[in-house]
Amino acid sequence: MSTFLSNKAKIIILILVLAPFIKSCGNFADARKVSPNPKDRVQKNLEEGKGFRIMDMGDKSKNTNYEFASSNPLWRASLDVIDFMPLATANYSGGIIVTDWFSNNESNNESVKISIRFLTNEIRSDALNIKVFYKNCKSIGECSVKEDNGKLSTELTSEILKTATIYQQSSDEKSYKPYVMPPEKKRN
Repeated sequence: MSTFLSNKAKIIILILVLAPFIKSCGNFADARKVSPNPKDRVQKNLEEGKGFRIMDMGDKSKNTNYEFASSNPLWRASLDVIDFMPLATANYSGGIIVTDWFSNNESNNESVKISIRFLTNEIRSDALNIKVFYKNCKSIGECSVKEDNGKLSTELTSEILKTATIYQQSSDEKSYKPYVMPPEKKRN
């Protein structure tokens, strides 16, 4: 008898749990008054308070907010300014670019490494935190590394901000044309 009560209790609990989800069969919509387009029906139900959305699935063409690296002028400008250096890490979502050690052909025992951290996406003087590291090797395995955020850091910040401003202005125009760096500015 106890199993019968437990089965009966299970059925009652199931009915009580499912009761709010069961809808009366007598409430049908007139097919002549309802749009065949599901998006229209969803919009009408939302306006009448009969539904909800878990995620916004609205018309994406009206309000786009893409977070791609190619749409961020500060990111693009930073990569363009240091394009002569090999990259160790470029993480857009983390907001950091780190170059590998770079040495020109003249001095093999000296090399430089640059770290650019993005503090904001806005083009302004405090948007970037640039660190420059110098490595000087007297022999293999005998190297010293020091951080020097002097002249090179200031020049990089200035050049990145100028280039980002140009990118921003050109993307704001209706007839967008990508910026082409003048030959005298290109590095070989």
